[in-house]
Formats: sequence, C-alpha cells, structure tokens
Amino acid sequence: WVKNQAPSAELKLPDGLIDNLHSFRVSTKFKRAALHVIANQLGEGQVKALRDIFIALDDNGDGLLTADEIQDGMRRSGFKVPVDLEQILQEVDSDGSGVIDYTEFLAATLDKRTYCQEDLCWAAFRVFDRDDSGKISKEEVAQLLGNGTATNQVREMAEIFEEIDTNGDGEIDFQEFMEMMRRGGSKAAPSSSRIGSKSSANLALIEQT
Repeated sequence: WVKNQAPSAELKLPDGLIDNLHSFRVSTKFKRAALHVIANQLGEGQVKALRDIFIALDDNGDGLLTADEIQDGMRRSGFKVPVDLEQILQEVDSDGSGVIDYTEFLAATLDKRTYCQEDLCWAAFRVFDRDDSGKISKEEVAQLLGNGTATNQVREMAEIFEEIDTNGDGEIDFQEFMEMMRRGGSKAAPSSSRIGSKSSANLALIEQT
C-alpha cells in the first residue's frame, strides 16, 4: 500500500534515524524479530512520519528501498552517509531480498519511545510465547533461528539467553523481555546479521497462529 505514492523532492530525515538504524544493527536477532512484530501491530497514525519518509525515499514508487535510494535520501537531507551503511542495510533486509520493504524499514527505524510501550511489547511477547506459559522457552526462540548451521544456532541461542535471561532459569519472562526492549542494543554485535528468509517465514507463521 505504499507503492505508487509520489515521492517528495524535499526530504528531511529526523536526527535520531541514523541512531535507530545503528541500534537495530547491534541488537540480537530476537530483539529484531520483536521489532518486526511490533511494526506490524502499529496503526497508521503511529507511524505516519516514518511512512512519509519511506515514500519520500522510494524514488521509483515500487514500495521497496534500494541502498542507492537510501544514500540519495541521506545526502538530500544533509546527512553524512555512515561508513557502515551497507552492513546496516544487510541487517535491516531480514529476508535477504537485496531491498528494504516497508515493514523492514519500520522495524529498524522505530523510536524507542514508540516500541517500548508496554502494551505493544506484551502483544509481541505473546506472539513468541506460543504455549501461553507466561515465559518464552528456548524451543520457542529456536523457531526464529531457522536458518544457518547447527553451530551458529547454538551460538546465537547462547548470545540471546546470556543477554536476556538475567535470572538464569533458561526461559524469558516478560520483565526480562521488557528490559531487552529498553536497552539501546546488544552487549556485543550479533554473530549473525540477518533473521534470514526461513526465519522470516517462521516469524510470519508464528504471528498468524
């Protein structure tokens, strides 16, 4: 529904946009998946500013952003293009398509004041807590890590639970989930940069159930 909108010749990007992209880059795969869920829950009024930016960046009106379109938009706004923009966009491009769709853009650019609203986080938490136990198990997190080698999955799982599972019970409760969302990023850069196409499909399936 963002296709074929007339792009604006004038473009002003908010000062925090680059910071939000950097924060997304250093977040765990699990937090990035949570941001995708939240982005899908937001009403048009809550994301109007970001929607307008997306449309303005989308020069050809195809509903997708290329790296060139994003770099051009930054230059038009007087922003210095980050040296790690390519790496950032690789992580924003969660399905590995080579372009950024609207939901991917929202997930990576949402302001913390928006995505840390407790009702939104609770709704996202319940998406991952598939058995309604009040906690997210390692098995439930593993469904998001659907691609990659077994070694990578073990490492990613260890990173996620080391950061989030502060009481060490092997599960993620809502308080721990909220603490993850409130943090600016991960304690360390994630070892795997993308959610991945298979994991994105898994996330879509989880959201529908």
